[in-house]
Amino acid sequence: MSTFAFSTPTVPNVLSNGSYGGVANGHAVATMRPLTSRLSQRVLAVPPSGIRKYFDIAATMEDVVSLGIGEPDFVTPPPILQAGIQSLQRGHTSYTSNSGMYELREAVAKNLRQRYGATAYDVDKEVLITVGVSEAMYLAMQAILDPGDEVIVPQPCFVSYTASVILAGGNVVDLPTYAEDNFEIRPEAIRAAITPRTKALLIGFPSNPTGAVMDMAGMMEIARIAMEHDLLVISDEIYDRLVYGGHHHIMFAALPGMAERTIHLGGMSKDYAMTGWRIGYAVGPEELIGAMRKIHQYLIMSAPTTGQEAALAAFTDPATEEYVQQMIESYDRRRRLIHEGLNEIGLDCFEPKGAFYAFPSIKSTGMNEHEFCERLLVEEHVAVIPGSAFGRGGEGHIRCAYAASIDHIETALERMYRFVRRHG
Repeated sequence: MSTFAFSTPTVPNVLSNGSYGGVANGHAVATMRPLTSRLSQRVLAVPPSGIRKYFDIAATMEDVVSLGIGEPDFVTPPPILQAGIQSLQRGHTSYTSNSGMYELREAVAKNLRQRYGATAYDVDKEVLITVGVSEAMYLAMQAILDPGDEVIVPQPCFVSYTASVILAGGNVVDLPTYAEDNFEIRPEAIRAAITPRTKALLIGFPSNPTGAVMDMAGMMEIARIAMEHDLLVISDEIYDRLVYGGHHHIMFAALPGMAERTIHLGGMSKDYAMTGWRIGYAVGPEELIGAMRKIHQYLIMSAPTTGQEAALAAFTDPATEEYVQQMIESYDRRRRLIHEGLNEIGLDCFEPKGAFYAFPSIKSTGMNEHEFCERLLVEEHVAVIPGSAFGRGGEGHIRCAYAASIDHIETALERMYRFVRRHG
């Protein structure tokens, strides 16, 4: 019978910081570095979301009225729902083309042409269906930026704008906007922000979080600057249908000379109450969309098939438009209610013209925006978001989403009135 000799391995030392060191089976064992030291500097540079904290607190409380979340309170319109259900019932559960269903890309291009006078985009080469506008934004930045390239980003802005630039290795150049200008972009501020490293300008109108819009004169001036300095423009127009007070949305890429230098981003989430379906799109020059498609192929494969077929119905089923108009009219009523109510309370608020957000100043209370939001949530169970979560220019403001029902908005205003009286 053979005799086997077993050696007992040396157990590594566990150091006080959780790392390991010592000798095992005669081999040196390296001390383990903290895991945080192994993280990408790009990821470490991205600040945590300033929104999530308040949702987490609100989730532990009862009777909270939330004006925090930027999501329609409507169910997706029935014609769109039915198209999604039928897609599943017919067994359409496979991948689509990487670019998205041809019919949907065709519908996107046709909608932009008929509604805003956009160029006739090549459906095969210049239209890409994405997993929401968030993916489209990420793809755009990854496609155009090299390390150190600068992107001018008006502030305050949607929280993913800055993150998308940083994750692509770019540098964000803040462009603060202010309430006294109705949070519109000052052309002279753009010119002052341009450097030899500037590659692109990112704009988003109607604006989240301010509800601001730009008129034709302002948009034309931005276009003129883009041409003078040979800038790319990424234009996030996810709220394009949600405009009020006689304002008409202006598609930036439809302006003279802008189609060849603009990546237009749009989607279904806000206009059609389809947030959970996750369908967005990007249209633009073949070279830029082609680069985005290359990343999309490896990252995503294709957007959800069911969502794409539902989105197609949103564009092509005539019955959908009645529901969209009803939603727009409802948002407009809520907009007027919250705008007037906030000003009556004593929270100075300029009139939002688009999206579904009001952005009042809370400076009259003597609190900063973080203290205001935390105390309002704890004392009156109303959730709003500090303006600084959306970047420079948001200090001293809060974001109130009026995607909530009329009853919820009225309750929130009553509670905010008590709060302001108690602390004002």
